[in-house]
Amino acid sequence: MHAARALPAYLVQRFHGWKATSYAENHAWYRRLASEGQHPRAMVISCCDSRVHVTSIFGADTGEFFIHRNVANLVPPYEPDGDHHGTSAALEFAVTSLKVAHVIVMGHSGCGGVKGCLEMCSGRAPELEEKSSFVGRWMDILRPGYERIKERPDADQARALEKEAVLVSLENLMSFPFVRQAVESEDLTLHGLWHEIGAGALECYDPKKGAFVTV
Repeated sequence: MHAARALPAYLVQRFHGWKATSYAENHAWYRRLASEGQHPRAMVISCCDSRVHVTSIFGADTGEFFIHRNVANLVPPYEPDGDHHGTSAALEFAVTSLKVAHVIVMGHSGCGGVKGCLEMCSGRAPELEEKSSFVGRWMDILRPGYERIKERPDADQARALEKEAVLVSLENLMSFPFVRQAVESEDLTLHGLWHEIGAGALECYDPKKGAFVTV
């Protein structure tokens, strides 16, 4: 593979710093994780956005979260058609093999994927409508959410659609038979969160109120 290159020097330096500090101070815990396997309590489905740092937000230790990241923190509907489904595979592994107790979907402010969906669905990004657009076809998952917010004032649509990305994902989670079974047997709970990056705020969806409320 001629396209591969050596790791950038600054990352090599950071690795050695981690190995000499965090790892050295907790080497017994890392060896235990390696020998006993992982037993995370929760799966977190979050956005690829580099500003969303789930482990820092919740102060999570190594081995505590099973994290899957994709564009706009979306869960596709259950479609076992034999194609590649990274998110569906991660979900299946977390629920059926790791037996996580919680699945958390976390959206965030200023989401580029959601912005792209908004522009595509409103006709302002024809390039995303092309069949060759991986981003566009992925954001098709969020079209039902757009239909629910498209009559809102333009200034409110982006934030509303960011939260719809969480709600659509929660709805799609329940289309997976193994998720529905685990939820109905009370072995699994689902949670929807939205993170305001600039303010450092967190909101949780309350089904009784039908709205996101500040944590």
